[in-house]
Amino acid sequence: MAAPPPALRWALPLLAALAGASGPQSFELPGAAIDNIEVSGGGVLVAGGSCLYELWPELRPRRRVVPAAAGQGCGEPPGMRSNLLLPYEEAGGVGVLLAGWTQKDGTCEVWERPAYRQRLNRSEVVSCLPDGSTAGVVFQLSGAWYLAVAATYSTGDSESRLGCEPSQSDEATVITVRSMDNLESKEELGIIKRKKEPLHFVDALQWGDHLFFPYYRLKVRRAGYVEPPSMAVLRQLRPTEGGLTLQGHVYLDCGCRSLIVSSSLIRRGEQGWWVGVFHHNHGAKAWNTTAVCIFGMEEVKQQACASTHFIVNGKSCEARSIKKLPTLVHSGLVAVYGTLVLNQIVLFLGTDDGQLLKAILNEDMESNCPEVLYEIKEETSVFPKLRLDPVDNNYIYLSSANKVRRIPVANCSRYVSEQECLSAKDPYCGWCSLKQRCTLKESCTHSSSTKGWVNISHAPDEDVRILLSFPAKNQVAVAASRSQLLTACIIKVVTAVEIFYENVVLNSSSCLCNLTSPGTADDDCLVLEASLSSSSWDVTQTFQLKNCSRCIHEGSCASCRWTPVSSATTCQDSCEAAASKGLAAVQRAEHISIRSIEPLWISTLGKSEITVKGENFTRASGIKLVLAGITGCKTDIIKVRTVLNDTQMTFALPPTRKEAKSICIQAAGKKCSPPMTLHYVSLPSCLAITPNTSWVSGGRRITTIGRNFNVVDSVIISDEQRANLTVSRCPGDESEYRYLTPSLSHATEGKVVDLMLRVETTFIPCVKLHYHPDPVFINYQLHTELDPDLELKIYKENDNLNISKSEVEVYLSYLSGAQTKRIWFSVQNITKKPDRSTILCKFKREGTDKIDFSTVKVFVKLGNFEHEVKPTSSHIYLYVLILLPIVVGVIIVAFIVTRYKSKELTRKQSQQLELLEYEIRKEIREGFAELQMDELDVVDSFGTVPFLDYKHFALRTFFPESGGYASIFSEDMPQSRDQTSKDESFNMLHALICNKNFLVTLIHTLEKQKNFSVKDRCLFASFLTIALQTKLVYLTQILEVLTRDLMEQSSNVQPKLLLRRTESVVEKLLTNWMSVCLSGFLRETIGEPFYLLVTTLNQRINKGPVDAITCKALYTLNEDWLLWQVSEFKSVTLNVVFEKVPESEGGDGCQSVAVTVLDCDTVGQAKEKSLQAFLCKNGFPYGLQLDQLGLELVSEEQPRELLDVDGSSEVLEDGIRKLNTIGHYEIANGATIRVFKKKANTRSDVDYSDQHCHLILPDSEANKDVKGAGHKGKQKFKVKEMYLTKLLSTKVAIHSVVEKLFRSIWSLPNNKAPVAIKYFFDFLDAQAESKKITDPDVVHIWKTNSLPLRFWVNILKNPQFVFDIKKTSHIDGCLSVIAQAFMDAFSLAEQTLGKEAPTNKLLYAKDIPLYKKEVKAYYKAIRDLPPLTTSEVEEFLTQESMKHENEFNEKVALLEINRYIVKYYDEIVSKLERERGFEEVQKQLQQVKALFDEKKKCKWH
Repeated sequence: MAAPPPALRWALPLLAALAGASGPQSFELPGAAIDNIEVSGGGVLVAGGSCLYELWPELRPRRRVVPAAAGQGCGEPPGMRSNLLLPYEEAGGVGVLLAGWTQKDGTCEVWERPAYRQRLNRSEVVSCLPDGSTAGVVFQLSGAWYLAVAATYSTGDSESRLGCEPSQSDEATVITVRSMDNLESKEELGIIKRKKEPLHFVDALQWGDHLFFPYYRLKVRRAGYVEPPSMAVLRQLRPTEGGLTLQGHVYLDCGCRSLIVSSSLIRRGEQGWWVGVFHHNHGAKAWNTTAVCIFGMEEVKQQACASTHFIVNGKSCEARSIKKLPTLVHSGLVAVYGTLVLNQIVLFLGTDDGQLLKAILNEDMESNCPEVLYEIKEETSVFPKLRLDPVDNNYIYLSSANKVRRIPVANCSRYVSEQECLSAKDPYCGWCSLKQRCTLKESCTHSSSTKGWVNISHAPDEDVRILLSFPAKNQVAVAASRSQLLTACIIKVVTAVEIFYENVVLNSSSCLCNLTSPGTADDDCLVLEASLSSSSWDVTQTFQLKNCSRCIHEGSCASCRWTPVSSATTCQDSCEAAASKGLAAVQRAEHISIRSIEPLWISTLGKSEITVKGENFTRASGIKLVLAGITGCKTDIIKVRTVLNDTQMTFALPPTRKEAKSICIQAAGKKCSPPMTLHYVSLPSCLAITPNTSWVSGGRRITTIGRNFNVVDSVIISDEQRANLTVSRCPGDESEYRYLTPSLSHATEGKVVDLMLRVETTFIPCVKLHYHPDPVFINYQLHTELDPDLELKIYKENDNLNISKSEVEVYLSYLSGAQTKRIWFSVQNITKKPDRSTILCKFKREGTDKIDFSTVKVFVKLGNFEHEVKPTSSHIYLYVLILLPIVVGVIIVAFIVTRYKSKELTRKQSQQLELLEYEIRKEIREGFAELQMDELDVVDSFGTVPFLDYKHFALRTFFPESGGYASIFSEDMPQSRDQTSKDESFNMLHALICNKNFLVTLIHTLEKQKNFSVKDRCLFASFLTIALQTKLVYLTQILEVLTRDLMEQSSNVQPKLLLRRTESVVEKLLTNWMSVCLSGFLRETIGEPFYLLVTTLNQRINKGPVDAITCKALYTLNEDWLLWQVSEFKSVTLNVVFEKVPESEGGDGCQSVAVTVLDCDTVGQAKEKSLQAFLCKNGFPYGLQLDQLGLELVSEEQPRELLDVDGSSEVLEDGIRKLNTIGHYEIANGATIRVFKKKANTRSDVDYSDQHCHLILPDSEANKDVKGAGHKGKQKFKVKEMYLTKLLSTKVAIHSVVEKLFRSIWSLPNNKAPVAIKYFFDFLDAQAESKKITDPDVVHIWKTNSLPLRFWVNILKNPQFVFDIKKTSHIDGCLSVIAQAFMDAFSLAEQTLGKEAPTNKLLYAKDIPLYKKEVKAYYKAIRDLPPLTTSEVEEFLTQESMKHENEFNEKVALLEINRYIVKYYDEIVSKLERERGFEEVQKQLQQVKALFDEKKKCKWH
């Protein structure tokens, strides 16, 4: 037999699977998920795995097409997906397919079918982003074909750019109209651009001569931001041309849901309806998360006129919104397809758990209870596109994961009688008289005959409706709109929680009932449900009666109105306004409150008992549970099963299909409690088990992996010889279940048992568990020569249990006097050899207890199995006794003894070297493991960032080393007797410095004075900034002039040194100006990631030991602060009880907080961590300072106060005391510590000095062994370089936080740079151009010196400038490393680091090249932005000036400036006299001096 052609080999396994598979016809993509699906005239098109598959309607493979963008074949390149499939047919029956791919900047390929000859290939048509949206429609206009495509070409996030986005000028484009001849984007055809917010398009539709694009803004995906989605409408620009223009958009309101996930268009003649699945943007899945809303296309077209999200040239209207009540509410809809069958709208819906639903709407757009057509066994989410079979509309294609299924659109066989078949009102189903069963039309042999197949289309045009009348007092009559003999009649009165069945008298064509139940006395609202049946139809309707009490009770029916409503309506829901008065009186009585309902996850089998917890249960009556599912389905009203007590009661829940329902509890006359979500899920299923073996004694921990384990009642092992064994009675996680295996001691040879899950009374087979005989341990060897350490090797026979070291427990018992003591070993590893396995165990002895090795016994414990291991038998003594008689002569004996001692010495030296090597290996391995596995749990939400207000931020930036000025500038000036004189003097001085020529001359004159130091220059610049705080426009002009002058000074020497240091007034003035202008940007954009970095650093440092004396820590970024002299440590969890502070008025009494400390922490460090834990838990600090509180260990014997130094403190050589630690006090896990307020005269625990130590011991002590000087050379080997990995692990732990901060600094939010940065960079570019500087490096260095070096580094190294926090010296050292890396990113010099380079440089050496590229891109992006106009800059500076009015006492700054003027008055006057045009200025200066001298005489200041 010949081999199949290569082109068809891929289809053979798929065909074989289809031939042998049961269930619906299907097609499975080989190893890839489905990207897109579409139907054409003769089949199905499926895209996935970088390929396109054409299938026959029955899903048999027909052809596979590899697009040009994919290169070699399917699956290449990885990540490529299809986001557009548009088949259409040109004149002459030529089939054309347009396919869009994310590869190569968003490629579109146009093929002629069926040969798939490529007609056109063009890039930059669709979105190239992995999650970017693309929606398109092909339409014909004036004989030509056009493509209208809407896409998310750019997300506007510069951090996540992939390099495939369009250029900056085109990134705002969202909708384009292109000719199918060349797919080029042209203005005359239509180019629609968005405003700053990116958009996500869901679909593209053509209706009439308009195009419709449903979409939402991308930012609504974030929880907390709510905005309705929109529909954009394009209209034809000119009747005879292909150009389109934006008519506008309109909001689509579907119950405050912000996202659209699927879309469909239904057409009926001139009418059209758009159906959308809307989704809430909050994360938790609830019963009402998704909904289906239907909008009329004509209404959408008329209302769409706004341009809120788009850039338009013409006029637009105010944004309008179309509100629709949901047609159907569900917990997890993801797909919709609507169609018209026999003039009825049918909706096919897909869910996120693999269900295909069918809903049939009536003429009021109300849904019936949706039918489940199909459920995917794997419960994978349905693909958003559902499509009908183009050849046989009785099938629909359901896509999920990598599989497409062909599902029948109806299950008619479920209806067994003609009446049931027709009453279902399913337009697909009808009664086949020949076969006497309900079938599809095509399944009935003589369906062409009118009498052969009967469905709802053969009924009269109008549906059967129920008519109400009131023939007499307290009577209601019910009749059908069609006169026919009735066979059954039911009338119910529906209240909020109860249904009363009334006594019904059935006549031939109507029925009558006497109303006996209340319902209209107070709120005049009544809900009736009536059901009528005849031989050919059933009908049920619900009516709401308003203002009918007089009609019912008195026969006066003029004002009575009755309207059909949905089946779930109650008076409390619909007549709430009318009933509010009556309910108010009822609500004053005791009402129940609900705290919890458990469980909220149950299987579709229902639940025999759920528990409701709350209050006032025994005081309420008529308690019921209201369980409401999908819209259109009946609401279950369940009576309480048992009221256990006032706070607890139980209910039994019925079985139902898989869905999420709303659940609430209601008592008689009360409102239902706030609804919760009850999840009905499918029965659990098992996928894998690890490990899949156990020893017969049991006790092995097993993990089962699967689905829906949270509804399991118990896990059972089925054993043939014994009854079922219950392993666990607790629900598991959703996907994992952990339990211990029971003992099967009777099965000595092992056996295979079945593991089953019990859900209610149903047992579900899970997996098979293999029991093997208990492991056999041969013997052991105990090595004591490593004294004090013990090494134990246990030998075991090989088996199939695959035991891991974490499962083995080993201990040694020995006699000490009359007591038996135990030593627990640490299992190091288990090595397997062909003949046996070896378990290596080690124990580090502490203390002076000696072990009598003659009494030693070794035990191994595995779960429930415990076994004593026998020692290895030794025959060495027998050999020695045999050889002794043979040894002759003193020489031979001496030779043997000497040789023996030599070997013993060599062996001990080898052991010492092995021990030393082991210690080094261990430290390096632990450092490597920590580097790979350690993660820092950074709290995502750290509360409010403690920003300083602007005044304190500015003062700390202006005067970083002069803290005294903060209080001076915050105070008001003392009042003067001569207020007018005071104002005049300051006003004249202010006017003088507002003279640009004078101020520039003044600054240059001061800078030429030798005793005008650098500190004076910085202070003067800061005083000047404060004095001109409200005149930033003028201050900016001064900055420009002084900067130009500085350039002139340095241009002849070295232009690259410009602004590098702070040695002039203008350099400090630039720093202050940046601080003022960037304060808002710093607070809004940089503040949060910067505070997160500081918080993360603190958290990382405190994760490990910190020396209380030197503040050095094991986890740090700076080698100088590395604590490498650290011994082993462990975490201890304390239960810290905080007593109520007497001075505090609020709060409870005592409060318990769980605090995690280290056993090497001092008492003072434990206090700090306790206070921090209290703050994290409560959101506010404890009422006492650190030195005011004490700690007390609570014990049964006697409480003990914990102090850093007390009588029990260890005293080392030279009288140095070691600080007490948690380990010193032997405080165990879970111990209770009480926090109390110390007496006022009690001094601090210890004033640290040279006479104290903590973790870093004196040199003499560091060289000692734990047991004393008798074991010299056995101390733990310590080398600082072994701990350098701690620097790297700290860097890795905070790396994402550091990168987030860096990129928030050098990114452009919304493609817009801060005005100050854009302005000053443009100024520097202009100066370089005017000075003919062609070297780009010079301008780069200027910008780096003016912004990162002058401002950002100052901020990064000083978080206390921005936040209300204290900066420790250790944090300062770490921030210096980060700041150095930040500046290296801006450096143009290439780093050449060797192995001996400083660790502070090596830490970020690999990251710097990437950062440099980002910085260059940042500078380029700023340069490419449109230049700012003068009015824009002045407007910004004016706004900033207005923000800071009255922030500072400007008169203090003027007074300080005047002191400098007075000090150098003669030099200033001399300079003014030499210059022209300063005559008037000299007079003003003299007047100012005279006024201030007069003040000095009067001692005003």
